[in-house]
Amino acid sequence: MDGAADVIDSKPPNIVFVLSDEHAASASGCYGHPVVQTPNLDRLAGRGSLFENAYCSSPMCVPSRLSMLSGRYVHEIGAWDNGVIPGPEFRTWGHHVRGAGYESVLAGRTHFNGSDRVLGFDRRLTDDLDFWITHHGRPPRRVPEWRRGSNSHVTEAGAGDHVHTRHDVAATDAAVDFLRDRADRPDDAPFLLHVGYMHPHFPLVAPSEFLALYDPAETELPPTRNENAASQHPVVEQIRHAFHNDEPLSEEQERYATACYRALVSHLDHQVGRLLEAIDRSSLRDNTVVIYTSDHGEMAGHHGIWQKQVFYEPSVKVPLIVRTPDQLHGNAPTGPVSADVSLVDLLPTLRALAGLPPDDTLPGRSLPTPGSAGPGDTTPGRPVLAEYHAQGMIDAGFMLKHGRYKYCYYVGHPPQLFDVVADPLELTDLAGDPTFAGVLAGMDADLRRIVDPEAADRQAKADQDLRSRASSRSPACSRGRGP
Repeated sequence: MDGAADVIDSKPPNIVFVLSDEHAASASGCYGHPVVQTPNLDRLAGRGSLFENAYCSSPMCVPSRLSMLSGRYVHEIGAWDNGVIPGPEFRTWGHHVRGAGYESVLAGRTHFNGSDRVLGFDRRLTDDLDFWITHHGRPPRRVPEWRRGSNSHVTEAGAGDHVHTRHDVAATDAAVDFLRDRADRPDDAPFLLHVGYMHPHFPLVAPSEFLALYDPAETELPPTRNENAASQHPVVEQIRHAFHNDEPLSEEQERYATACYRALVSHLDHQVGRLLEAIDRSSLRDNTVVIYTSDHGEMAGHHGIWQKQVFYEPSVKVPLIVRTPDQLHGNAPTGPVSADVSLVDLLPTLRALAGLPPDDTLPGRSLPTPGSAGPGDTTPGRPVLAEYHAQGMIDAGFMLKHGRYKYCYYVGHPPQLFDVVADPLELTDLAGDPTFAGVLAGMDADLRRIVDPEAADRQAKADQDLRSRASSRSPACSRGRGP
Protein backbone atom coordinates (compact mmCIF):
# COMPACT_ATOMS: atom_id res chain seq x y z
CA MET A 1 0.00 0.00 0.00
CA ASP A 2 1.38 3.39 -0.94
CA GLY A 3 2.62 4.85 2.32
CA ALA A 4 2.75 1.36 3.83
CA ALA A 5 6.15 2.05 5.32
CA ASP A 6 4.45 4.59 7.59
CA VAL A 7 2.87 1.78 9.62
CA ILE A 8 6.16 -0.01 10.21
CA ASP A 9 7.89 0.77 13.49
CA SER A 10 10.47 -1.59 14.96
CA LYS A 11 9.16 -4.53 12.96
CA PRO A 12 6.71 -5.04 10.10
CA PRO A 13 3.02 -5.08 11.07
CA ASN A 14 0.94 -8.17 11.56
CA ILE A 15 -1.59 -8.65 8.76
CA VAL A 16 -5.06 -10.15 9.18
CA PHE A 17 -6.66 -10.83 5.81
CA VAL A 18 -10.35 -11.76 5.67
CA LEU A 19 -11.84 -13.27 2.49
CA SER A 20 -15.52 -14.02 2.03
CA ASP A 21 -17.13 -15.86 -0.88
CA GLU A 22 -19.62 -14.22 -3.27
CA HIS A 23 -20.07 -10.89 -1.49
CA ALA A 24 -21.10 -8.16 -3.93
CA ALA A 25 -19.69 -4.79 -2.90
CA SER A 26 -23.10 -3.14 -3.12
CA ALA A 27 -24.51 -5.53 -0.48
CA SER A 28 -22.88 -3.63 2.40
CA GLY A 29 -23.84 -0.63 4.46
CA CYS A 30 -20.45 1.02 3.96
CA TYR A 31 -20.98 0.82 0.18
CA GLY A 32 -24.27 2.63 0.49
CA HIS A 33 -26.87 -0.11 0.78
CA PRO A 34 -29.80 1.26 2.79
CA VAL A 35 -30.97 -2.10 4.16
CA VAL A 36 -28.09 -4.60 4.44
CA GLN A 37 -26.73 -4.54 7.99
CA THR A 38 -22.91 -4.75 8.15
CA PRO A 39 -22.00 -2.73 11.26
CA ASN A 40 -18.56 -4.30 11.68
CA LEU A 41 -17.47 -3.80 8.08
CA ASP A 42 -18.87 -0.26 8.31
CA ARG A 43 -16.74 0.35 11.39
CA LEU A 44 -13.67 -1.06 9.67
CA ALA A 45 -14.25 1.16 6.64
CA GLY A 46 -14.84 4.20 8.82
CA ARG A 47 -11.31 3.96 10.22
CA GLY A 48 -9.57 2.81 7.03
CA SER A 49 -9.60 2.94 3.23
CA LEU A 50 -12.69 1.87 1.29
CA PHE A 51 -11.98 1.07 -2.36
CA GLU A 52 -14.99 2.07 -4.41
CA ASN A 53 -13.87 0.34 -7.62
CA ALA A 54 -12.19 -2.94 -6.68
CA TYR A 55 -12.49 -5.85 -9.11
CA CYS A 56 -11.80 -9.57 -9.01
CA SER A 57 -9.72 -11.05 -11.80
CA SER A 58 -12.33 -13.72 -12.58
CA PRO A 59 -16.01 -14.12 -11.62
CA MET A 60 -15.36 -17.69 -10.46
CA CYS A 61 -14.02 -18.97 -7.14
CA VAL A 62 -10.80 -20.91 -7.82
CA PRO A 63 -9.51 -18.77 -10.72
CA SER A 64 -10.06 -15.60 -8.70
CA ARG A 65 -8.41 -16.99 -5.58
CA LEU A 66 -5.36 -18.46 -7.33
CA SER A 67 -4.90 -15.22 -9.26
CA MET A 68 -5.09 -13.24 -6.03
CA LEU A 69 -2.73 -15.52 -4.09
CA SER A 70 -0.13 -15.51 -6.87
CA GLY A 71 -0.56 -11.84 -7.76
CA ARG A 72 -0.87 -12.85 -11.42
CA TYR A 73 -3.71 -12.88 -13.91
CA VAL A 74 -5.62 -16.08 -14.66
CA HIS A 75 -4.11 -16.52 -18.14
CA GLU A 76 -0.58 -16.19 -16.70
CA ILE A 77 -0.98 -19.12 -14.33
CA GLY A 78 -3.47 -21.32 -16.20
CA ALA A 79 -6.10 -21.08 -13.44
CA TRP A 80 -8.93 -21.46 -15.92
CA ASP A 81 -11.64 -23.08 -13.82
CA ASN A 82 -12.64 -24.57 -10.47
CA GLY A 83 -10.93 -27.90 -11.20
CA VAL A 84 -7.36 -26.57 -11.45
CA ILE A 85 -4.84 -28.06 -9.01
CA PRO A 86 -1.82 -25.79 -8.43
CA GLY A 87 1.53 -27.41 -9.20
CA PRO A 88 4.57 -27.40 -6.88
CA GLU A 89 5.98 -24.34 -8.67
CA PHE A 90 2.97 -22.20 -7.70
CA ARG A 91 4.10 -19.26 -5.52
CA THR A 92 1.66 -17.65 -3.10
CA TRP A 93 1.66 -14.92 -0.48
CA GLY A 94 3.18 -17.38 1.98
CA HIS A 95 6.30 -17.81 -0.14
CA HIS A 96 6.70 -14.05 -0.51
CA VAL A 97 6.30 -12.93 3.13
CA ARG A 98 8.54 -15.72 4.41
CA GLY A 99 11.42 -13.66 3.06
CA ALA A 100 10.48 -10.89 5.50
CA GLY A 101 10.40 -13.23 8.50
CA TYR A 102 6.62 -13.69 8.65
CA GLU A 103 4.74 -16.70 9.90
CA SER A 104 1.85 -17.32 7.49
CA VAL A 105 -1.27 -19.08 8.72
CA LEU A 106 -4.53 -20.20 7.07
CA ALA A 107 -7.92 -20.60 8.72
CA GLY A 108 -11.10 -21.69 6.98
CA ARG A 109 -12.01 -21.55 3.32
CA THR A 110 -9.33 -21.15 0.70
CA HIS A 111 -10.92 -23.24 -2.08
CA PHE A 112 -7.66 -24.29 -3.63
CA ASN A 113 -7.51 -27.90 -4.72
CA GLY A 114 -5.21 -30.87 -4.24
CA SER A 115 -3.38 -32.61 -1.43
CA ASP A 116 -1.14 -29.62 -0.63
CA ARG A 117 -3.34 -27.85 1.90
CA VAL A 118 -0.97 -25.00 2.79
CA LEU A 119 0.32 -23.98 -0.66
CA GLY A 120 3.31 -22.01 0.58
CA PHE A 121 1.83 -20.93 3.92
CA ASP A 122 3.37 -22.30 7.11
CA ARG A 123 0.33 -24.00 8.62
CA ARG A 124 -3.45 -24.28 8.82
CA LEU A 125 -5.76 -23.85 11.78
CA THR A 126 -8.85 -25.25 10.00
CA ASP A 127 -9.42 -26.44 6.44
CA ASP A 128 -12.05 -26.22 3.71
CA LEU A 129 -15.05 -28.50 3.86
CA ASP A 130 -14.07 -31.81 2.27
CA PHE A 131 -16.64 -31.68 -0.51
CA TRP A 132 -15.19 -28.39 -1.80
CA ILE A 133 -11.69 -29.83 -2.35
CA THR A 134 -11.12 -31.28 -5.82
CA HIS A 135 -8.37 -33.86 -6.34
CA HIS A 136 -9.16 -35.12 -9.84
CA GLY A 137 -8.50 -31.82 -11.61
CA ARG A 138 -11.25 -32.46 -14.14
CA PRO A 139 -12.24 -29.32 -16.09
CA PRO A 140 -15.83 -28.30 -16.89
CA ARG A 141 -17.50 -29.21 -20.17
CA ARG A 142 -17.54 -25.98 -22.16
CA VAL A 143 -20.16 -27.03 -24.67
CA PRO A 144 -23.56 -25.47 -25.49
CA GLU A 145 -25.53 -28.42 -24.12
CA TRP A 146 -23.98 -28.28 -20.64
CA ARG A 147 -26.40 -27.16 -17.94
CA ARG A 148 -26.26 -27.01 -14.17
CA GLY A 149 -28.54 -29.58 -12.57
CA SER A 150 -31.08 -27.00 -11.35
CA ASN A 151 -31.50 -23.41 -10.22
CA SER A 152 -31.13 -24.45 -6.57
CA HIS A 153 -28.72 -21.54 -6.11
CA VAL A 154 -31.90 -19.43 -5.95
CA THR A 155 -34.65 -21.80 -4.87
CA GLU A 156 -32.79 -23.59 -2.05
CA ALA A 157 -33.33 -20.81 0.45
CA GLY A 158 -34.59 -20.53 4.00
CA ALA A 159 -33.73 -20.51 7.69
CA GLY A 160 -31.59 -23.31 9.06
CA ASP A 161 -28.36 -24.58 10.55
CA HIS A 162 -26.15 -25.24 7.53
CA VAL A 163 -22.69 -26.78 7.36
CA HIS A 164 -21.38 -23.55 5.78
CA THR A 165 -22.43 -21.63 8.87
CA ARG A 166 -20.75 -24.12 11.17
CA HIS A 167 -17.60 -23.97 9.04
CA ASP A 168 -17.46 -20.18 9.33
CA VAL A 169 -17.99 -20.16 13.08
CA ALA A 170 -15.26 -22.78 13.52
CA ALA A 171 -12.87 -20.73 11.37
CA THR A 172 -13.52 -17.67 13.52
CA ASP A 173 -13.09 -19.68 16.74
CA ALA A 174 -9.69 -20.91 15.57
CA ALA A 175 -8.60 -17.48 14.33
CA VAL A 176 -9.64 -15.77 17.57
CA ASP A 177 -7.71 -18.34 19.61
CA PHE A 178 -4.67 -17.71 17.42
CA LEU A 179 -4.98 -13.93 17.80
CA ARG A 180 -5.33 -14.12 21.58
CA ASP A 181 -2.29 -16.35 21.79
CA ARG A 182 -0.22 -14.01 19.63
CA ALA A 183 -1.33 -10.99 21.65
CA ASP A 184 0.30 -12.64 24.65
CA ARG A 185 3.56 -13.07 22.71
CA PRO A 186 4.28 -9.63 21.21
CA ASP A 187 7.96 -10.37 20.65
CA ASP A 188 7.28 -13.24 18.24
CA ALA A 189 7.78 -12.85 14.51
CA PRO A 190 5.09 -10.90 12.64
CA PHE A 191 2.29 -12.97 11.17
CA LEU A 192 0.01 -13.05 8.13
CA LEU A 193 -3.32 -14.65 9.07
CA HIS A 194 -5.64 -15.50 6.15
CA VAL A 195 -9.21 -16.16 7.38
CA GLY A 196 -11.61 -17.54 4.76
CA TYR A 197 -15.41 -17.77 4.97
CA MET A 198 -18.07 -19.63 2.99
CA HIS A 199 -20.75 -16.99 3.47
CA PRO A 200 -22.58 -15.50 1.68
CA HIS A 201 -22.10 -18.24 -0.97
CA PHE A 202 -25.23 -20.24 -1.75
CA PRO A 203 -27.12 -22.35 -0.74
CA LEU A 204 -29.04 -19.46 0.73
CA VAL A 205 -29.73 -21.17 4.06
CA ALA A 206 -29.26 -18.59 6.79
CA PRO A 207 -29.29 -18.69 10.59
CA SER A 208 -32.79 -17.76 11.74
CA GLU A 209 -31.68 -14.87 13.96
CA PHE A 210 -30.02 -13.18 10.98
CA LEU A 211 -32.86 -13.90 8.57
CA ALA A 212 -35.15 -12.22 11.11
CA LEU A 213 -33.36 -8.95 10.29
CA TYR A 214 -34.93 -8.91 6.83
CA ASP A 215 -38.60 -9.03 5.84
CA PRO A 216 -38.97 -10.63 2.40
CA ALA A 217 -42.22 -8.74 1.87
CA GLU A 218 -40.33 -5.45 2.13
CA THR A 219 -37.33 -6.57 0.08
CA GLU A 220 -36.90 -4.56 -3.11
CA LEU A 221 -35.88 -6.34 -6.29
CA PRO A 222 -33.50 -5.15 -9.04
CA PRO A 223 -35.16 -3.13 -11.79
CA THR A 224 -33.47 -5.40 -14.36
CA ARG A 225 -34.74 -8.67 -12.86
CA ASN A 226 -37.18 -9.38 -15.71
CA GLU A 227 -34.73 -8.96 -18.60
CA ASN A 228 -35.47 -11.49 -21.31
CA ALA A 229 -32.45 -13.72 -21.94
CA ALA A 230 -33.17 -13.78 -25.68
CA SER A 231 -32.75 -9.99 -25.80
CA GLN A 232 -29.31 -10.07 -24.17
CA HIS A 233 -25.85 -10.53 -25.63
CA PRO A 234 -25.57 -14.10 -26.99
CA VAL A 235 -22.77 -14.95 -24.54
CA VAL A 236 -24.87 -13.76 -21.59
CA GLU A 237 -27.87 -15.65 -22.98
CA GLN A 238 -25.80 -18.85 -23.15
CA ILE A 239 -24.54 -18.43 -19.58
CA ARG A 240 -28.06 -17.81 -18.33
CA HIS A 241 -29.21 -21.01 -20.04
CA ALA A 242 -26.27 -22.98 -18.62
CA PHE A 243 -27.08 -21.96 -15.04
CA HIS A 244 -30.88 -22.16 -15.32
CA ASN A 245 -31.11 -18.38 -15.07
CA ASP A 246 -33.48 -18.30 -18.02
CA GLU A 247 -36.21 -19.96 -15.97
CA PRO A 248 -38.85 -17.58 -14.59
CA LEU A 249 -38.94 -16.97 -10.84
CA SER A 250 -41.83 -15.49 -8.91
CA GLU A 251 -41.41 -12.23 -7.03
CA GLU A 252 -41.98 -14.17 -3.82
CA GLN A 253 -39.10 -16.56 -4.62
CA GLU A 254 -36.73 -13.73 -5.44
CA ARG A 255 -37.66 -11.64 -2.42
CA TYR A 256 -37.11 -14.59 -0.13
CA ALA A 257 -33.79 -15.54 -1.77
CA THR A 258 -32.62 -11.92 -1.56
CA ALA A 259 -33.52 -11.71 2.13
CA CYS A 260 -31.59 -14.93 2.76
CA TYR A 261 -28.55 -13.62 0.88
CA ARG A 262 -28.58 -10.47 2.98
CA ALA A 263 -28.88 -12.56 6.14
CA LEU A 264 -25.75 -14.49 5.13
CA VAL A 265 -23.92 -11.20 4.58
CA SER A 266 -24.91 -10.10 8.08
CA HIS A 267 -23.76 -13.40 9.58
CA LEU A 268 -20.44 -12.94 7.79
CA ASP A 269 -20.22 -9.43 9.20
CA HIS A 270 -20.76 -10.84 12.68
CA GLN A 271 -17.74 -13.13 12.24
CA VAL A 272 -15.66 -10.15 11.09
CA GLY A 273 -16.76 -8.36 14.25
CA ARG A 274 -15.44 -11.21 16.39
CA LEU A 275 -12.06 -10.93 14.68
CA LEU A 276 -11.97 -7.16 15.13
CA GLU A 277 -12.82 -7.52 18.81
CA ALA A 278 -9.93 -9.96 19.31
CA ILE A 279 -7.58 -7.49 17.62
CA ASP A 280 -8.83 -4.19 19.00
CA ARG A 281 -9.14 -5.32 22.63
CA SER A 282 -5.54 -6.51 22.72
CA SER A 283 -2.03 -5.28 22.09
CA LEU A 284 -2.43 -6.36 18.45
CA ARG A 285 -4.42 -3.20 17.77
CA ASP A 286 -1.30 -1.05 17.60
CA ASN A 287 0.54 -3.10 14.99
CA THR A 288 -1.99 -5.05 12.90
CA VAL A 289 -3.25 -4.25 9.41
CA VAL A 290 -6.74 -5.59 8.63
CA ILE A 291 -7.87 -6.26 5.04
CA TYR A 292 -11.32 -7.43 3.96
CA THR A 293 -12.49 -8.47 0.50
CA SER A 294 -14.35 -11.21 -1.41
CA ASP A 295 -13.37 -13.50 -4.29
CA HIS A 296 -16.17 -12.18 -6.52
CA GLY A 297 -19.69 -10.81 -6.26
CA GLU A 298 -23.22 -12.12 -6.67
CA MET A 299 -25.71 -11.00 -9.31
CA ALA A 300 -28.70 -11.58 -6.98
CA GLY A 301 -31.24 -11.18 -9.75
CA HIS A 302 -29.70 -8.24 -11.62
CA HIS A 303 -30.26 -8.72 -15.36
CA GLY A 304 -32.19 -11.88 -14.47
CA ILE A 305 -29.03 -13.62 -13.26
CA TRP A 306 -28.07 -15.34 -10.00
CA GLN A 307 -24.52 -16.43 -9.13
CA LYS A 308 -21.65 -14.74 -11.05
CA GLN A 309 -19.89 -15.84 -14.32
CA VAL A 310 -20.59 -12.54 -16.10
CA PHE A 311 -18.92 -9.12 -16.21
CA TYR A 312 -21.77 -6.99 -14.86
CA GLU A 313 -20.82 -4.89 -11.83
CA PRO A 314 -22.58 -7.01 -9.16
CA SER A 315 -20.55 -10.01 -10.32
CA VAL A 316 -17.04 -8.55 -10.69
CA LYS A 317 -16.96 -5.59 -8.30
CA VAL A 318 -15.94 -6.65 -4.79
CA PRO A 319 -15.72 -4.92 -1.42
CA LEU A 320 -12.18 -4.02 -0.45
CA ILE A 321 -11.37 -2.36 2.88
CA VAL A 322 -7.91 -1.81 4.37
CA ARG A 323 -7.22 -0.45 7.86
CA THR A 324 -3.69 0.30 9.06
CA PRO A 325 -2.61 1.18 12.60
CA ASP A 326 -1.68 4.70 11.47
CA GLN A 327 -5.21 5.21 10.18
CA LEU A 328 -6.65 3.84 13.40
CA HIS A 329 -4.63 6.34 15.43
CA GLY A 330 -5.35 9.30 13.17
CA ASN A 331 -1.85 9.49 11.69
CA ALA A 332 -2.86 8.65 8.09
CA PRO A 333 -5.84 9.67 5.96
CA THR A 334 -8.97 7.53 5.85
CA GLY A 335 -11.92 7.43 3.50
CA PRO A 336 -12.89 6.31 0.00
CA VAL A 337 -10.46 5.63 -2.85
CA SER A 338 -12.01 5.94 -6.31
CA ALA A 339 -9.17 4.53 -8.45
CA ASP A 340 -9.74 1.23 -10.25
CA VAL A 341 -7.91 -1.55 -8.38
CA SER A 342 -7.68 -5.31 -8.72
CA LEU A 343 -7.24 -8.23 -6.35
CA VAL A 344 -3.87 -8.80 -8.04
CA ASP A 345 -2.82 -5.58 -6.29
CA LEU A 346 -2.97 -7.30 -2.91
CA LEU A 347 0.37 -9.11 -3.23
CA PRO A 348 2.33 -5.93 -4.05
CA THR A 349 0.53 -4.32 -1.10
CA LEU A 350 1.51 -7.15 1.25
CA ARG A 351 5.10 -6.97 0.06
CA ALA A 352 5.15 -3.23 0.80
CA LEU A 353 3.66 -3.76 4.25
CA ALA A 354 6.25 -6.44 4.97
CA GLY A 355 9.07 -4.10 3.95
CA LEU A 356 9.96 -6.12 0.85
CA PRO A 357 11.07 -4.36 -2.34
CA PRO A 358 8.67 -4.12 -5.28
CA ASP A 359 8.52 -7.15 -7.58
CA ASP A 360 8.48 -5.69 -11.08
CA THR A 361 7.39 -9.01 -12.60
CA LEU A 362 3.95 -8.71 -10.98
CA PRO A 363 1.15 -7.03 -12.97
CA GLY A 364 -0.36 -5.37 -9.89
CA ARG A 365 0.77 -2.42 -7.84
CA SER A 366 0.54 -1.47 -4.19
CA LEU A 367 -2.88 -0.05 -3.33
CA PRO A 368 -3.20 3.74 -3.19
CA THR A 369 -4.24 5.55 -0.02
CA PRO A 370 -7.06 8.08 0.36
CA GLY A 371 -6.04 11.42 -1.11
CA SER A 372 -2.81 10.05 -2.57
CA ALA A 373 -1.53 11.46 -5.83
CA GLY A 374 0.85 10.10 -8.38
CA PRO A 375 0.95 7.83 -11.43
CA GLY A 376 -1.91 5.36 -11.35
CA ASP A 377 -3.41 6.68 -8.10
CA THR A 378 -6.14 8.89 -9.53
CA THR A 379 -9.25 7.85 -11.37
CA PRO A 380 -9.22 6.36 -13.93
CA GLY A 381 -5.70 5.09 -13.18
CA ARG A 382 -4.60 2.04 -15.12
CA PRO A 383 -7.10 -0.48 -16.52
CA VAL A 384 -7.92 -3.64 -14.58
CA LEU A 385 -8.64 -7.03 -16.11
CA ALA A 386 -11.06 -9.87 -15.45
CA GLU A 387 -11.45 -13.01 -17.53
CA TYR A 388 -13.62 -16.14 -17.59
CA HIS A 389 -12.87 -19.53 -19.16
CA ALA A 390 -15.17 -21.89 -17.27
CA GLN A 391 -18.59 -23.52 -17.53
CA GLY A 392 -21.21 -21.68 -19.53
CA MET A 393 -18.53 -19.74 -21.47
CA ILE A 394 -17.96 -21.62 -24.73
CA ASP A 395 -15.18 -19.26 -25.86
CA ALA A 396 -13.16 -16.99 -23.61
CA GLY A 397 -14.46 -13.72 -22.22
CA PHE A 398 -12.42 -10.74 -21.00
CA MET A 399 -13.36 -7.52 -19.22
CA LEU A 400 -11.30 -4.35 -19.03
CA LYS A 401 -12.45 -1.63 -16.62
CA HIS A 402 -10.88 1.80 -16.98
CA GLY A 403 -12.50 4.76 -15.26
CA ARG A 404 -16.06 5.22 -16.45
CA TYR A 405 -15.81 2.64 -19.24
CA LYS A 406 -16.05 -1.12 -19.20
CA TYR A 407 -15.08 -3.15 -22.25
CA CYS A 408 -16.21 -6.78 -22.58
CA TYR A 409 -14.46 -8.79 -25.28
CA TYR A 410 -15.78 -12.21 -26.23
CA VAL A 411 -13.76 -14.44 -28.55
CA GLY A 412 -15.88 -15.12 -31.64
CA HIS A 413 -18.65 -12.67 -30.65
CA PRO A 414 -19.25 -8.92 -30.76
CA PRO A 415 -17.85 -6.89 -27.85
CA GLN A 416 -19.75 -4.73 -25.38
CA LEU A 417 -18.94 -1.25 -24.06
CA PHE A 418 -20.64 0.37 -21.07
CA ASP A 419 -20.35 3.76 -19.43
CA VAL A 420 -20.90 2.70 -15.81
CA VAL A 421 -21.09 6.31 -14.60
CA ALA A 422 -23.85 7.46 -16.93
CA ASP A 423 -25.42 3.99 -17.08
CA PRO A 424 -24.81 2.25 -13.72
CA LEU A 425 -27.31 -0.52 -14.51
CA GLU A 426 -25.38 -1.36 -17.69
CA LEU A 427 -28.43 -1.23 -19.91
CA THR A 428 -26.97 0.52 -22.96
CA ASP A 429 -24.28 -1.21 -25.00
CA LEU A 430 -22.24 1.52 -26.70
CA ALA A 431 -20.07 -0.82 -28.78
CA GLY A 432 -22.05 -0.17 -31.97
CA ASP A 433 -22.34 3.59 -31.49
CA PRO A 434 -19.94 5.41 -33.87
CA THR A 435 -19.60 8.17 -31.29
CA PHE A 436 -17.66 5.76 -29.08
CA ALA A 437 -15.56 4.13 -31.80
CA GLY A 438 -12.40 5.78 -30.44
CA VAL A 439 -13.11 4.62 -26.89
CA LEU A 440 -13.80 1.10 -28.14
CA ALA A 441 -10.56 0.96 -30.14
CA GLY A 442 -8.54 2.36 -27.24
CA MET A 443 -9.97 -0.15 -24.79
CA ASP A 444 -9.29 -3.02 -27.20
CA ALA A 445 -5.68 -1.87 -27.59
CA ASP A 446 -5.30 -1.65 -23.81
CA LEU A 447 -6.67 -5.19 -23.45
CA ARG A 448 -4.23 -6.58 -26.00
CA ARG A 449 -1.31 -4.95 -24.22
CA ILE A 450 -2.16 -7.19 -21.27
CA VAL A 451 -3.29 -10.38 -23.00
CA ASP A 452 -3.80 -11.84 -26.46
CA PRO A 453 -7.43 -12.98 -26.09
CA GLU A 454 -7.38 -15.52 -28.90
CA ALA A 455 -4.08 -17.04 -27.77
CA ALA A 456 -5.31 -17.29 -24.16
CA ASP A 457 -8.52 -18.94 -25.37
CA ARG A 458 -6.54 -21.53 -27.34
CA GLN A 459 -4.26 -22.19 -24.37
CA ALA A 460 -7.18 -22.57 -21.96
CA LYS A 461 -8.92 -25.09 -24.21
CA ALA A 462 -5.70 -27.03 -24.80
CA ASP A 463 -4.94 -27.18 -21.07
CA GLN A 464 -8.50 -28.19 -20.23
CA ASP A 465 -8.48 -30.89 -22.90
CA LEU A 466 -5.20 -32.25 -21.54
CA ARG A 467 -6.55 -32.25 -17.98
CA SER A 468 -9.73 -33.95 -19.08
CA ARG A 469 -7.79 -36.77 -20.72
CA ALA A 470 -5.34 -36.99 -17.82
CA SER A 471 -8.04 -37.11 -15.16
CA SER A 472 -9.78 -39.95 -16.97
CA ARG A 473 -6.54 -41.97 -16.74
CA SER A 474 -5.20 -40.94 -13.34
CA PRO A 475 -7.08 -38.66 -10.89
CA ALA A 476 -3.84 -37.44 -9.31
CA CYS A 477 -1.93 -36.25 -12.37
CA SER A 478 -3.81 -33.11 -13.38
CA ARG A 479 -2.27 -29.73 -12.63
CA GLY A 480 -2.47 -26.13 -13.70
CA ARG A 481 0.57 -24.08 -14.69
CA GLY A 482 2.45 -22.12 -12.06
CA PRO A 483 3.06 -18.39 -12.28
